[in-house]
Amino acid sequence: MIPHTWDPHHRDDDGELIGYVASFDDAFTAYTLFGYPLADGVDQFDAEQALESAGLRYLAERWLLTVADRTEPLAVEIVEVTPGAVTVKHVDYGDDDRWGTLYTLDVPVEPTTLRPARALS
Repeated sequence: MIPHTWDPHHRDDDGELIGYVASFDDAFTAYTLFGYPLADGVDQFDAEQALESAGLRYLAERWLLTVADRTEPLAVEIVEVTPGAVTVKHVDYGDDDRWGTLYTLDVPVEPTTLRPARALS
């Protein structure tokens, strides 16, 4: 579940929730809707700008999911995000045994479990 201490951040132009900003001492961290850190140890303005820059396009990006029974991560896409969970779908066509399998992870996600397939900007 998204911690209650994280402040929701909404886009200025349409009010859409695009992520969260959390403060830790004098530093701030920007998080996606499912708790993946986008910017860490920055000031509040930079954390908010990281969210504004990313928008919601990270929801359409490919991600890598680490699972216990594989040495290589699985290629996945985001299917659904709620304050308590994120559901991803395996999309690697070369892995017929798992293709289309849904995985539901608790939010906030562990960055070692779910990470972007390429750098988010």
